Amino acid sequence: MGVYQGNDFKKISGGLKGKSRDKRKFEMGSPPTNTTLSTEDVKIKERTFGGNLKYKLRYAVTANVYDPTTKQAKKSKILAVLETPSNPELARRGIITKGTRIRTELGEAIVTSRPGQDGIINAILIK
Repeated sequence: MGVYQGNDFKKISGGLKGKSRDKRKFEMGSPPTNTTLSTEDVKIKERTFGGNLKYKLRYAVTANVYDPTTKQAKKSKILAVLETPSNPELARRGIITKGTRIRTELGEAIVTSRPGQDGIINAILIK
């Protein structure tokens, strides 16, 4: 089942207050992909508008962590979800979104990608 992302709040001034038009297939959205920690990476392939593909990361094990001091990026295992500034409830449930602070084998990092949209976790190491 899709989630409608169109505008339901059309204001009709005067006259009969009927529906302006029906919902369209291209306006259909989808529920959020709550990326959580697991023992293996699981990606969902989804067809989007125009026949394009979107890879959603459902379960994650590793992240590409960039170290600004050495200017190197390494693949590192995610150990824990520490904090999510946008919503503290997401951190309690272990959901990874953009801006989430995670603990990796290299140290603490901030997620810069959108795992539910990009299909990968990119992060920057913080000291």
